[in-house]
Amino acid sequence: MKYLLDTHILLWWLDDDRLLSKAAHKLIENTSHRIVFSSLSLWEIAIKSNQGKLEANAEEVRDAALEEGFGLVVFDDQHALEAARLPSIHADPFDRGLVATARVEGCPLLTADSLLARYGSSVKQV
Repeated sequence: MKYLLDTHILLWWLDDDRLLSKAAHKLIENTSHRIVFSSLSLWEIAIKSNQGKLEANAEEVRDAALEEGFGLVVFDDQHALEAARLPSIHADPFDRGLVATARVEGCPLLTADSLLARYGSSVKQV
């Protein structure tokens, strides 16, 4: 099974943060699962870091995620068009983009965000 990581799940995994649920940890460490992250998360990290809302370096996060063996999904036109079709459940453009990416890629988005879970089967709240 392939899973797309929400930005906070990616950061929590890489930081070995206690906020990461046991369920998420179990899914990510399962070697039969293919774990991917989006270039959209790197952009979100860069913007929030520049705004002083986050202490992380997008390039270092990318490198660490790749070293973990995670795949990188590049946010493209198909993802953007799917995001435009989503119902207005969530206002955050990054989160909407990640849900759209999960739908296009055919894999659930792993998130701790209960609001995102309202998008249905393309999101798995952990």
